[in-house]
Amino acid sequence: MPTCRSCKDEVDELVAVKVEGRRTKVCEDCAERIAEEAEIAELSESVVQDMMGYKGRR
Repeated sequence: MPTCRSCKDEVDELVAVKVEGRRTKVCEDCAERIAEEAEIAELSESVVQDMMGYKGRR
């Protein structure tokens, strides 16, 4: 059986997810968690840029 690279559990099926520019094969639970973390990071970066008045490249 395949093993998840994130949680090291044996699973029936692995899902390929892009993490920090690299493709990683993880189980569905870990893929969902990684997607949530990426979404939170993107939203927090947006909030910080808004607070600092970031208007993009000049």
